[in-house]
Amino acid sequence: MAEKRFVVTLTRTCGSGATYIGQMLAEEFGVDFYDKKILRMASDDSGISEELFAQADETMKKSLLYRVTRKVYNGETIPPESPDFTRNDNLFAFQAKVLRELAECESFVCIGRAADYVLRDFPNVVSVFVYAPMEQCIQTEMKRLELTRKEAEKHIAEMDKHRRLYYKHHTGKEWESPYNYDLCLNTGKLSYEQCVEIIKEYLRVKYDIVP
Repeated sequence: MAEKRFVVTLTRTCGSGATYIGQMLAEEFGVDFYDKKILRMASDDSGISEELFAQADETMKKSLLYRVTRKVYNGETIPPESPDFTRNDNLFAFQAKVLRELAECESFVCIGRAADYVLRDFPNVVSVFVYAPMEQCIQTEMKRLELTRKEAEKHIAEMDKHRRLYYKHHTGKEWESPYNYDLCLNTGKLSYEQCVEIIKEYLRVKYDIVP
């Protein structure tokens, strides 16, 4: 019998530790962990420079239009001959295309990129929202980035605002709504190791998938 493929998507608040959880989970299963590597892969797939993908992320953080409009992902990409080929929404579509192609051929863990929505119609996908109390997030980011408390507070507010708007723009849904996810894990109550074990148990019970 062929081994079952699976995907675990992680959506997270800044400072909640989801990256560590994702890396630990990927290591336990012996699969790849995808984060910003998706930008490089989308660049290779589209022929658009990786720098442009990174710039699009930064531009969208500051764009007022991005905050008041939405362009819900529908699976379409714009051809190279179009003047809109490098439009931000098309860059997102290429990232989504890479994620969907990966899900067709391998198991993996990924973080961000609204992957839970992009892969919602694939089998054996577990969507997880990871969060933590603000004070814990502040302490984590102060230590991780060597920031003052004030700097950490500003950084977290900006990152979470961007993720909230990014998710709404591309999915039409609320980023923090528990209805979007299979599991919501609070790392203020659970250790990273316990979160990994909960996700593993969900995969085992729901899909009969074990490391």
